[in-house]
Amino acid sequence: MREEVSAGIILFNEIVDKEFLLLNYPSKHWDFVKGKMEKDETPLETALRETKEETGISDVEFIDGFKEEIEYNFYADNQEIHKKVIFFLGKTKTIDIILSHEHLDFIWLDFNNALEKITYKNAKNLLKKSRNFLDN
Repeated sequence: MREEVSAGIILFNEIVDKEFLLLNYPSKHWDFVKGKMEKDETPLETALRETKEETGISDVEFIDGFKEEIEYNFYADNQEIHKKVIFFLGKTKTIDIILSHEHLDFIWLDFNNALEKITYKNAKNLLKKSRNFLDN
């Protein structure tokens, strides 16, 4: 089984109220910004690079103390891949997105609507953990 490591950001803004950014992936699921780590990159560097590449956002203020990992298996090119994704929590003042070719759409949503929109259970759990972290 092939191993992959990615990193991403649960990105939010507080322009009006706390809103979280979700991206629509080509497989039609809604999830957070994330991407594969490149050689000699730290998870934080990967998360920032992917955020800039996928959304155009570069003004990310990381929330200290939040780091969550999820793991799952999926199939690609007729082989099973075990993936670990390291997520950070970040705040931005940017709401205008320059969407990359890797995604179909984006949306900023408050917690309840984001929780409803997110496709996968592990991403829903990440959103809940991030809100609990921010509330404490």
